[in-house]
Amino acid sequence: MRKLLTLLTVISSLSVFAQKPITVTISGNIFNASVDSVSLSQYYGGTNYIDYLKAPLSKKGDFKMTGMVHDADYYVLRVGSTHINLILRDKADIKLYGDGANIFAFCNIVGSEESAHMNDFIKTLTVWNAKRDSAVNLINQNPSRQQEISNSMSTEYYTFQSNMQTFIAQNQNSPALLPVISTIDAENDFATYESIVNQLVASFGDSPSIKELNKAYLQKKAAKEAANLLAPGKEAPDFTELKTDGKTTMKLSDLRGQVVLLDFWASWCGPCRKENPNVTRLYEQYKKDGFTVMSVSLDRDKAAWLAAIEKDKLVWPNHVSDLQQWQSKVAAQYGVKGIPFTVLIDKEGKIIRTNLRGAELEAELKRIFGH
Repeated sequence: MRKLLTLLTVISSLSVFAQKPITVTISGNIFNASVDSVSLSQYYGGTNYIDYLKAPLSKKGDFKMTGMVHDADYYVLRVGSTHINLILRDKADIKLYGDGANIFAFCNIVGSEESAHMNDFIKTLTVWNAKRDSAVNLINQNPSRQQEISNSMSTEYYTFQSNMQTFIAQNQNSPALLPVISTIDAENDFATYESIVNQLVASFGDSPSIKELNKAYLQKKAAKEAANLLAPGKEAPDFTELKTDGKTTMKLSDLRGQVVLLDFWASWCGPCRKENPNVTRLYEQYKKDGFTVMSVSLDRDKAAWLAAIEKDKLVWPNHVSDLQQWQSKVAAQYGVKGIPFTVLIDKEGKIIRTNLRGAELEAELKRIFGH
């Protein structure tokens, strides 16, 4: 549930920037309420809400609100400290009948099947998360029972997974699928993550929340593609870049036949400058074995770049930069998100490993050259 709340909180906090107002009507009956009004809000985690519409509750619990909200998006109807989730589109006319003491657990939604289906799944997810957290606590308290508890939870897990797959199948291309995102490990199951995001975009693409979710997905996709591009055994992408004189160019492929450390750095990067003595030492140690370095600078100031080369005694001849800092074409080609970043390339131009520094780089070179 915590992961779900984090997802909904982040999305809600970003959704207020795009404005396409819609008109909605929400009415119904909330019995057993300890408050005298209900609010249509967006939820920001904890006890933080932004209220958009408010309506009094009659003595019998009846209420009705009509008005405009900023966008077709995900909202909540708040009753005191509890709420029910709603998917609102333009001209929505929804009726709610529920228990004000815990409207999340006990509420009937009429006029928005997708909202009803989403809340049903969130309840299922909440129950599973509670069982899982309880099992983790039991294992922490009784390590000797880990196998027993894990075996017991396996059945619960497969039941939850079966229920989730049924929910996905029954709600294809529906905005109700949003909470499923919180259950997916995008790193290890990107195909499922991608499928759910694409269905949400297809069904509720004008929602600011889904736009932000899609933006995050596109960033993950780009990072994954970059990682695949630099997987061990893949050919290192070739490029041509300007050398220190700003006139002549060189290619990565010019160094074919040598083991190359492609090193992304900058004069203004403290960790890069700290690592430079190690790279220099390894270059001197292995250059006779066919090892070299190609440094790609993300500097903008040419004088600072050249001064850092001289000060740090980066004596290899392969220094290039387009002086475009983070707009560097080579950095973009290699998916560089932070520096220092390195790619170790074999004599045939194939990638050995990425992001090696310090003792790890030294150990890899020792393995390659045998000393």
